[in-house]
Amino acid sequence: MIKDNLEKIKATISEDVALVAVSKTKPIADLQEAYDAGQRIFGENKIQEMADKFEALPKDIQWHMIGHLQRNKVKYMAHFVDLIHGVDSFKTLKEIDKQAKKHNRIIHCLLQAKIAKEDSKFGLSFDAIEEIITSEELATLQNISIVGFMGMATFTDNQKQLEAEFKSLKQFFDRQKEKTASTNCALNILSMGMSGDYPLAIKNGSNMIRVGSAIFGSRNYIA
Repeated sequence: MIKDNLEKIKATISEDVALVAVSKTKPIADLQEAYDAGQRIFGENKIQEMADKFEALPKDIQWHMIGHLQRNKVKYMAHFVDLIHGVDSFKTLKEIDKQAKKHNRIIHCLLQAKIAKEDSKFGLSFDAIEEIITSEELATLQNISIVGFMGMATFTDNQKQLEAEFKSLKQFFDRQKEKTASTNCALNILSMGMSGDYPLAIKNGSNMIRVGSAIFGSRNYIA
């Protein structure tokens, strides 16, 4: 089932769109099945679960942290995480930089923009993002690299609202991409879209999608 699901999704997206298989709460056997089918990017929302899976699975996997990030837990993934999607404060960037330096690594990060109407969604305003990426202090962080933005749209069936949210982030991304020239900020990734809305997200400029249930099936519990 997992292999078939992956093949169906990959048949609908172009090669320049990265597929993150959201494997949170799923057993290692499911991830191994996806790996055997050619999947190499996996996304988790809990650091300890991701660290356990990192130890158990092949080492050419790219691990993405996609959940809300607690600064005091960055140290547990700093030695292996490939991309952190949900950075929503400069303090968090500083902690990631601090932990990455201990392992002589540069950790790639996405700044999370708040595009949804729901109060429960995390994220930075466009103004706050611009303030971070144009700040002189950012250049002092030598062990992180801001490579793009991430956005989570409102949980709704209203296609016009979803499209407006995706489009707003794409337009902001394009404006900042033209202006940004810091040594540790080169914007090339726009992470938008999940199982229910990724075709619309891609239509509106996403080049990285985070897909879970459409690959692995429904989860047994909410995490």
